[in-house]
Amino acid sequence: MSVNDKKNRSHLPMATPARTGLITYDAKDPDSKYPSIEQLRPPKGAPNVLIILIDDAGFGSSSAFGGPCQTPNAEKLAVSGQKYNRFHTTALCSPSRQALLTGRNHHSAGMGGITEIATGAPGYNSVLPNTISPLARTLKLNGYSTAQFGKCHEVPVWETSPVGPFDAWPTGGGGFEYFYGFIGGEANQWYPTLYEGTTPVEPKRTPEEGYHFMEDMTDKAMAWVSQQKALLRTSPSSSTSRRARHTPPTMCPRSGPTSTKANLTRAGISCGKKPLPARRRLASSLKMHSSPRAMHRSPVGTKCRRLSSRFCADKWKCTRAGVHRPPRRTVA
Repeated sequence: MSVNDKKNRSHLPMATPARTGLITYDAKDPDSKYPSIEQLRPPKGAPNVLIILIDDAGFGSSSAFGGPCQTPNAEKLAVSGQKYNRFHTTALCSPSRQALLTGRNHHSAGMGGITEIATGAPGYNSVLPNTISPLARTLKLNGYSTAQFGKCHEVPVWETSPVGPFDAWPTGGGGFEYFYGFIGGEANQWYPTLYEGTTPVEPKRTPEEGYHFMEDMTDKAMAWVSQQKALLRTSPSSSTSRRARHTPPTMCPRSGPTSTKANLTRAGISCGKKPLPARRRLASSLKMHSSPRAMHRSPVGTKCRRLSSRFCADKWKCTRAGVHRPPRRTVA
């Protein structure tokens, strides 16, 4: 970031600067001087922000974390960047998304469960408090261009119709200037119910003509980024690309099941256990975080809080040297 940025970005939206200096009533007056019109832009050196969220896919899925699903592009990104092995996932869609988008605990953001099971209990009403601002809104108020593509599962169910209200929609109170995708937990990837902003739209092709939502969403995202780069070369952008969900085989593109069939035809137990050694090696190699077993180790003599003897023996191997508690969060 530039150290020469003199804007006060600690309070958003930023206040309009007051007019100072001499105010004249004649444009011909030689003392008539006015400042240039200043556009809202991020500070110099601000990075682009891209979030790719794959729903219902844990650490054990991707090959970047030792899983059977080959994700070469994710591996390239991981090698050139950083891996984090203690991301707090709530094991549910809406809460994980809301926590990620706000940086807050999912209960604090009103999303203790998915939107379809919302209740009036504190932290479970699926309504984002007006005291919490999503990350996209913060970026937008700092001059970023923002867009969201794919699935949006943070809208209360009584606000998901085309008549709104749109306060919780991505282009409403979510902070995104552009949205292309669907509202809700899931959608048919061949015949999705799509919105562009808050306007219902129909796919331009049929499945018989080769349509699939993943390709459509990706094309829209690429076109939006290209437009931003062409018209706002000096301004960074923020884009959130969210895959519909970890789709079942019936929703995958025709080339998808074939390419991964060899890795996923083995028994569920063996497939599930295979990534564990690789994930443990990965955890031990990251010096910034402790390993999963060390995280949940209890002092000698502490009563074991295992869910069952099988769980304890297979997963955390309770021993006399240390008793392990079952994890409260997903740890790779």
